[in-house]
Amino acid sequence: MQISKEKLAKMYEVMVKIRKFEEKVVDIFARGFMPGLAHLYVGEEAVAVGACSNLGRDDYISSTHRGHGHCIAKGGDVKRMMAEIFGKKTGYCKGKGGSMHIADLDIGILGATGIVGGGIPIAVGAALSAKLRKTHQVAVSFFGDGASNQGTFHESLNLASVKNLPVVFVCENNLYAISTSQSRAQAIKDIATRAASYNMPGTIADGNDVLDVYDKVAEAVERGRKGEGPSLVECKTYRWRGHHEGDPKRGARYRSMNEVSEWEKKCPIAAFKKHLLNEGVLKEADFKLIEEKMVKEIEEAVEFADEGPFPASEEILEDLFT
Repeated sequence: MQISKEKLAKMYEVMVKIRKFEEKVVDIFARGFMPGLAHLYVGEEAVAVGACSNLGRDDYISSTHRGHGHCIAKGGDVKRMMAEIFGKKTGYCKGKGGSMHIADLDIGILGATGIVGGGIPIAVGAALSAKLRKTHQVAVSFFGDGASNQGTFHESLNLASVKNLPVVFVCENNLYAISTSQSRAQAIKDIATRAASYNMPGTIADGNDVLDVYDKVAEAVERGRKGEGPSLVECKTYRWRGHHEGDPKRGARYRSMNEVSEWEKKCPIAAFKKHLLNEGVLKEADFKLIEEKMVKEIEEAVEFADEGPFPASEEILEDLFT
């Protein structure tokens, strides 16, 4: 699929923004500046950017506990994201959601969630709404390999198929559900094969190749907009950090550092940079400017977050619903 040079450059910029954001979270977590846990997206940037580059502002996404990359790729404000991570009132959820529960309904981010598989049926509901309203909107649900073993996954794919809904299920298969290898929890190698049980297309993308993800998700999004129903896209990828920050030695208890090193050599940003250089889309000087711009933007986000107030104690029950 032909992509303009301007869009390719923007995709690279967003991938770098995600990487710099997450690297800064590593630092602020280590310094004790943020409450709660952080589940980082380093190494998986190609999936969020490749998928979300097919979406419009009014399309929907549902996210996961590892959701910073999805939010940024969909157009989230890194200042409000960082403030939320700091627990500040100026954050997306007024400091009450933290790293795992960022949402921005104005641009279709229906929310990240700490509940494994919890976002999948939310995307199905959004897709049902779009179909009933005849808006041609599409919903994309991001989830991991572990979530594909949850009942919500199977129930959601079944309902989406029965109702022929415009939803794309994007499985980010990073090989580990917390500390459990996929090989120990599933008798199948490819999660995409499960699509056949629900009479929908199931495709596999190289999750470290942003253009492959873009193409595979583009086909699925087009099907949804045409009223041809849901799709499952499995993106083979890998998280460089541990399950969460604080996971000892980046998960060395359950995976080898040699494995981590081999995947780091497949860096999605480095691979995309090489492609853009070879195709003459950007020059070496352009990459330097992009990096400097993103570093500055993230530093400004940290400053914004640091200067913001914490929620007042009397506001503790505001915005809570049962």
